[in-house]
Amino acid sequence: MADKKIALIGIGNIMFHDEGLGAYLVKYIEQNYEAHPNLTIVEGGTLGFTLMTYYQEYDKVIVVGTGSKEGPVGTIASENAEQVMAHESATRKTANEVEITMMIEICSFHEEMGEVQLITMVPHDIIDVKNGMTQEALSHMPSLVDTTLQELADSGIVLRKKPTTISFESIIDGYANPTISDFHNMTELT
Repeated sequence: MADKKIALIGIGNIMFHDEGLGAYLVKYIEQNYEAHPNLTIVEGGTLGFTLMTYYQEYDKVIVVGTGSKEGPVGTIASENAEQVMAHESATRKTANEVEITMMIEICSFHEEMGEVQLITMVPHDIIDVKNGMTQEALSHMPSLVDTTLQELADSGIVLRKKPTTISFESIIDGYANPTISDFHNMTELT
């Protein structure tokens, strides 16, 4: 799978505490690891069905977000599309899980659909309207990074860490308190 196109998509709404963990995770990887020519990193946030093109245009899509699996805060699950569909009723408890399952269903009707891997972590709080993460969930983010990096490595994408790194706290603060220079940096990329 060394020449395959891989998309890493972080999903979730940063306005609801831990719900934004997928967005924070992909930003953390983007800021702390060297770019790879076969990897596209997408902060999918709440884009929902507009992400469907990635399922059809990439060889593999790795989606990271919150999950409703049984277990304590920080419990990580990793399932491929077939496993998600086999546990369909168990994976349709949050809006993100419903959208992901529906996108897999719709894309599976088409001949061209990349491999899909869903990595989720049980959050502490996705109800309160507050930017940032709870300390309970934040303490498990390094494990989520490790799981994601291992899935990428298993897919032929080995990322090298940059010499200087940025903490999750700094990334979360950047989302909660954007500056005008952040806006200018985003517009330069488009």
